[in-house]
Amino acid sequence: MLKSNIEAFLKKYSIRETTVLIAFSGGFDSICLLDVIVKLKEDFELHPVAIHLNHNWRGDESRKEEENCRKFCIEKGVEFYSETLSPEVKPTETDAREARYEFFERCAEKFSSKVVFTAHNADDNAETLIYRIAKGTGLEGLKGIAPVRGIFYRPLLQTFRSEIEEYCRKNNLSPNVDSSNENIKYKRNLIRKNILPQLEKINEGAKAAINTLSENAAADTEIINEYLASLKDKFKTQNFIKFSQPVQNRIIYTFLADNGFEYDKKTVEKLVKFINENSTSKNGRTMSLSDSQWLFASRDEIRLIQDAPVEKYKLVVEECTERPHKFPPDSGYKAYVDLTTTGTNFTLRHRQDGDIIHPLGAAGTQKLKKYLNGKGVPKDLRDSRPFLCQGNEVLWAPGLGISEKIKVTKNPTHILKLEKINEH
Repeated sequence: MLKSNIEAFLKKYSIRETTVLIAFSGGFDSICLLDVIVKLKEDFELHPVAIHLNHNWRGDESRKEEENCRKFCIEKGVEFYSETLSPEVKPTETDAREARYEFFERCAEKFSSKVVFTAHNADDNAETLIYRIAKGTGLEGLKGIAPVRGIFYRPLLQTFRSEIEEYCRKNNLSPNVDSSNENIKYKRNLIRKNILPQLEKINEGAKAAINTLSENAAADTEIINEYLASLKDKFKTQNFIKFSQPVQNRIIYTFLADNGFEYDKKTVEKLVKFINENSTSKNGRTMSLSDSQWLFASRDEIRLIQDAPVEKYKLVVEECTERPHKFPPDSGYKAYVDLTTTGTNFTLRHRQDGDIIHPLGAAGTQKLKKYLNGKGVPKDLRDSRPFLCQGNEVLWAPGLGISEKIKVTKNPTHILKLEKINEH
C-alpha cells in the first residue's frame, strides 16, 4: 500500500526521467522514502541523490547518524551528499528549518534538480494543524502541509507514521533514532508525545480526522480562490467597497499572501479600514507595508507601490516652421509651443519645493503641488515625473499640460518632445 501510494504520487506529478533529491536524515520517514524510491527508480527512470544536513548539535550522535546514512546509500547504490550546519545557526526549530531549506535549495542548484523529496507524513500534517490552531490561523492555515510547494514534493503525506514504521520492520531497515525527538521543549515533540495521545482518547482516529479537516480546508480554499479570481476589477476602489466585509478581508488577505507579506487578522482589518477611509480621496494616500513597500488607495484604485529606480528622460527641442493641423493632447509627451518670450534656457528635472506653474488658461500662477492635486496625480508618482523648468517655474508638465507662458497664439516656434532613456 505504501509503495503504491508513492508510485501514484510520481504518476500524478509526472516525476520521471529526472534527478530527484531526497532529504535524508536516516530516520524512519526518510529511510522508508529512499528505500521505496530505489525500488521504483528503474520504472520511472529516476536518478536519486540522498542529501543530508548534519546539524552537529549532538556531537558523536550526529556524526554517527551521518555515517549511517552514508553506509545505507553505499549499500543501495545511491549517490550521497552531506554538509555540516554552521555553528553560528541557533539551535531552534525555526532557525534549523530555515537552514535545512537553504541547504536543499543549494543542493537543487548543485545537482541541477527541480525535484526535492521531503518525508513529511500524515502525522506531521496533523501536528502542524494542531500547532497552527494553537498559534492562531485561518482557513488557509488549516490546509496544512502542501503536497507540492515549488521544487519540494511530499510523497508520504497521505501515509501515517505507523505504516512507515511497519514498512521499516518488514524490510529490515535500521533507521537513525534522534534522541532530541524525545525533548518536549520543542513544540512539535510536545504535540506528538502529549497532545495527540489525549485527542486520541476522545477519538482514536483523531489523526485521520485532522487530516480530513486539512483536505476540506484545501478544497474550500480552492472554491474561495476561484470565486475571487472571477471578480473583475476587484482592486478598483469603487468595486472593492461594494463587497461584503468578509470578501474585502479575503481579497486583502490574498493580496498580502501573494506578495510575501507577514499578515494576521489585525493587519488585514487595518488595511481594509484604510481603503474604505480613502475611497473618496482623489489623490490617494499610502500605508506602509515594509521599509520599501506601501499600499496605495484612492477613490479610483488600490495597488502596491515600492521603491524603484526613477525613469530617466531626454528632452528634444526642434524648431517649428508651420502650424500643425491638430495640436497633440495634453496627456501626450509632445507639445507645440511659442518660446519667443522665454527662450530655450530651461532645465528638465524633477519637482522641487517652491515650484510654481501658470496653467494654460488660468488667471495666474499657483503652486505645483496644487496643480498636481487638481490633475489627480497620485502622490507616490509625483517625484518620478519630469518637468521643464526655468528657475522655480514649470513651463511644461509632460502628460499634463503646458504653461500659459509658452502657449501658441499665432504660430509655434518650437516642438518639445520627451523621450525615455533606455539604459539597458
